[in-house]
Amino acid sequence: MSAATQPWRTREGLALLTDFYELTMMAGYLHEGRADLQVSFEYFFRHLPPHNGFAVAAGLSPFLDYLEHLKFDDDDIDYLRSQDIFDAEFLSYLRQFKPRCTVRAVPEGTLVFPNEPVVQVEGSIFETQLIESALLNMLNYQTLIATKASRVNLAAEGEPVMEFGLRRAHGPDGALSGSRAAYIGGCTSTSNVLAGKIYGIPVSGTHAHSWVMSFSNELDAFRAFARRYPERCVLLVDTYDTIESGVPNAIRVFTELLEQGIPVRTAIRLDSGDLAKLSKIAYRMMRDAGIENPTIVASNDLEEDLIADLKRQGAKINAWGVGTHLITSRDCPSLSGVYKLVAVREDGAWQPRMKISSNLSKATNPCRKQVVRYFDEYDQPLGDVMYDMDEQWQADGVIRGRDDTQPHRPIKLRRAARGEPLLKTVFEAGKRTYDEPVSVMRERYLGQLGKLQDEYKRLRNPEIYRVMLSEQVGAFKEERLNRSDAV
Repeated sequence: MSAATQPWRTREGLALLTDFYELTMMAGYLHEGRADLQVSFEYFFRHLPPHNGFAVAAGLSPFLDYLEHLKFDDDDIDYLRSQDIFDAEFLSYLRQFKPRCTVRAVPEGTLVFPNEPVVQVEGSIFETQLIESALLNMLNYQTLIATKASRVNLAAEGEPVMEFGLRRAHGPDGALSGSRAAYIGGCTSTSNVLAGKIYGIPVSGTHAHSWVMSFSNELDAFRAFARRYPERCVLLVDTYDTIESGVPNAIRVFTELLEQGIPVRTAIRLDSGDLAKLSKIAYRMMRDAGIENPTIVASNDLEEDLIADLKRQGAKINAWGVGTHLITSRDCPSLSGVYKLVAVREDGAWQPRMKISSNLSKATNPCRKQVVRYFDEYDQPLGDVMYDMDEQWQADGVIRGRDDTQPHRPIKLRRAARGEPLLKTVFEAGKRTYDEPVSVMRERYLGQLGKLQDEYKRLRNPEIYRVMLSEQVGAFKEERLNRSDAV
């Protein structure tokens, strides 16, 4: 299999993964003598998905794979020539192109919030414009799914959540990217074997109803599966009648193997019906049969609200298989991520740029920025401040700043014990400087989640985390908003 047919592995062959207007602008920059203009872009999102108190950054490493391998092949050039819009000079420039930009970003698994830069790209406007669409594609989706996974896992209250979304995902790359992001966001495993191979994610699964139906009776089907996979055994008990046959047959098989001294995992899966009622009955039946610690897995179109409701009903479920709602983020199918120009280098100095809109919430935050996260004496996060990249940021104490959407409004963070800059250099001079396994990203997420106060984790009406501009950046934004000729 060539690299071109497996873009999720090396991200090669993706030079044309861009919107057409990026290329027309690039050609325009070249012909206007502006291709080498040094600029700074930032990727951020404007709004959290509904009912979320935070998002989980994901998708950076695949983007860096794409960036490191980015080049225009002969067939790319031939295709663009066939559009009869680009001249030979521009196509020749593309043929020799290699990215040389500097990328700073928060590491994957970091908790992030609206309007603060998650990725910063600096370099020539020719290359920074080209990569916009691919960056948005890769980070928007994976951040969305990692955030959804976090929400589902919060509802599960520490019980394992298995991602089962492969067959309902939006194509092969959607399935792989979704499995990767779901693991970063706290899921314990995936059913997607290719994702397991590529990313080192634990894989899990049971059997389908077809396994049971292919045997002459349910008991023989259970016996065959349990004999073959005793330590990973999970029996699907709802093919015919959950209470009358499924659970009794599973108990019989577990008992037979235990009596033979075979260590068998005493686990069943419920995939239909009243999950709360059936789990309680099944649990009681298994305990009455002498099975002390039964595992009851639930699936069937689960999402965070249903999981939370099942817990309120006292369901005896202690593991969860979540597919469609997670892999598609069905209740919020897109993240409001954008990529905006924030500074231009002129005469050796960076000049801030700012988009001003009739809708104030769409006015961008100017300047090349560093995000500093402040923590209290208990090492819990207090809020984030966006400083100019060249500005000295305050270490502790009372941190003064401006509201990021209403920069005339002063706000404070009190009792700051320490600050931590979030943006790290991850790509420089054509090479990536950030690479870590998804297991480390997942641990980062879990560690940061553990420090986050409970009010930000609520499934409904979470507290709003404070994100603010430094006094310097806020004053500049306020001044620009008050000018009719601002740029």
